[in-house]
Amino acid sequence: MPGQSHTEPGGARAAATTGPQAVAVASEAMTGAQSLVRSLEALGVDTVFGIPGGAILPLYDPLMDSVKIRHILARHEQGAGHAAEGYAQATGRVGVCMATSGPGATNLVTAIADAYMDSVPIVAITGQVSSRMIGTDAFQEADIVGITMPITKHNMLVTSAADIPRALAEAFHIAGTGRPGPVLVDVPKDVLQAQTTFAWPPKLDLPGYRAVTRPHNKQIREAARLLTSSSRPVLYVGGGVLKAHASAELLRLTEETGAPVVTTLMALGALPGSHQQNLGMPGMHGTVAAVTALQQADLIVSLGARFDDRVTGNLDSFAPHAKIVHADIDPAEIGKNRLADVPIVGDAKEVIGELVIAVEGEHTAGRRADLTAWWAQLNGWREAYPLGHAPAPEGEVSPQDVIARIGAISGPDSIYVAGVGQHQMWASQFIQYEKPHTWINSGGAGTMGFAVPAAMGAKTGSPDSVVWAIDGDGCFQMTNQELATCVINQIPIKVAVINNSSLGMVRQWQNLFYDGRYSNTDLHTSVGSRIPDFVRLAEAYGCVGLRCESPEDVDATIKKAMEINDVPVVIDFVVSRDAMVWPMVPAGVSNDLIQIARDTSPDFERES
Repeated sequence: MPGQSHTEPGGARAAATTGPQAVAVASEAMTGAQSLVRSLEALGVDTVFGIPGGAILPLYDPLMDSVKIRHILARHEQGAGHAAEGYAQATGRVGVCMATSGPGATNLVTAIADAYMDSVPIVAITGQVSSRMIGTDAFQEADIVGITMPITKHNMLVTSAADIPRALAEAFHIAGTGRPGPVLVDVPKDVLQAQTTFAWPPKLDLPGYRAVTRPHNKQIREAARLLTSSSRPVLYVGGGVLKAHASAELLRLTEETGAPVVTTLMALGALPGSHQQNLGMPGMHGTVAAVTALQQADLIVSLGARFDDRVTGNLDSFAPHAKIVHADIDPAEIGKNRLADVPIVGDAKEVIGELVIAVEGEHTAGRRADLTAWWAQLNGWREAYPLGHAPAPEGEVSPQDVIARIGAISGPDSIYVAGVGQHQMWASQFIQYEKPHTWINSGGAGTMGFAVPAAMGAKTGSPDSVVWAIDGDGCFQMTNQELATCVINQIPIKVAVINNSSLGMVRQWQNLFYDGRYSNTDLHTSVGSRIPDFVRLAEAYGCVGLRCESPEDVDATIKKAMEINDVPVVIDFVVSRDAMVWPMVPAGVSNDLIQIARDTSPDFERES
């Protein structure tokens, strides 16, 4: 196996992968670059996001002749990487991006790290300086395999043109099976130029990588026994359920057990937001009911979630009375943060399916939990602490209302892609996600600038869907150049810029924890100034630019954007700059100290 593997020993998810096709192709003489293009075609790739450069130029020549692959020329390699992520999350297929050596490859690093944190299947193909130049500090040389080793599921340097088909087939198999993730394939220029023969399919050589999806029956039975005997259970659902395409199975388990469900930031839409048993999102900015349910639970059944710090708060005080059933396709996650009483390794679709059968068996035998008192508590918390927000000052636009109205007007079939910050949290709170794969965001890495290129990728992969990028004015200024890519390639996304003239989430923390000392968070020189003017910027890119500064114009502006479907639309929503995200658990403290507003919250220990 070329390169070093960073893969879990088991797990596979065939539904989300693009793999070698069964049809054999007779050997043909061609260059390594031609072989690479033919490999991508055989793998079913229809879209690649990238930017050419010297080391990868031999690949771009035969790519021009492909009738099966559409190459979308990004304006920055980071944008190409995020576009591949958006494509993958919207379609369930492996996304593909390309870059040249040196700075081209290093510009992909942020997107690769983002994909690694959120288990997004992408394959990044990078050009490298010629083999004899590697290690000499040649022009535009960077050890991208070494750089990305900690942030890829696997990476490899291809040293022979004959290995290209196998390397590509292995890359796609690894990226799309088990716990999905990014794989990088680095190909020196002389390997792309070398003569070789192409034959398909290649024989995969992955002795340390086994696709194991079935959970152990004994552990499933024990989980079912706990579910039907506990008095305060919670189903804690993470992004792995969406990666496994297990929403139907989750609905069955939810209704069979009668247990409350919390869906993490990465799992919104896995269970319809309107479902009576859905308590909403847990964690730092989760609902009071979801956060408190986890704290008070006597059993937590974790499905494709990883007990990350944004959910648990202070880990020592998290869910102190709960037994833990932890099911995950990656055995490295089980017990990493919280000891599991019942560890289950397996694909979420199969785990949940088997768990439904086991719970049904318990019910048939007369063993069923009485959750009446638990639901009385849960509903009391929901009624006492519903999601809401303070109204904006008179005449100013409420950012929460803007996002809620986008969700209501555009509807549950649309895809919503968020950047990172306050607008991301408001989008998670005030849009109700009824269907899987309609919410895309940067969760683990928290990458500013994610929204516009990821929305571009999502729209490319799902062209019949309305795709909204919910962005902040800070995030938008990092990657808005991809609007040019959208216009030229006829990718009509809709961008809502929640413009509070600030780095909003940082400003909120400065307000709460730094006595209102707003150090370097004002994006404009003065309130009301427009640097840049987002409407004129949008128009310069060939988009339609709109501005909304009045609460009375919110609905009309959104509806106008909905009527434009041939070019991208950018709306500059000028909103109140002092709006905050509530509820909030300050970083590093117990979830018991969740605040519903600053002036009504208990005292808390500030983060050191």
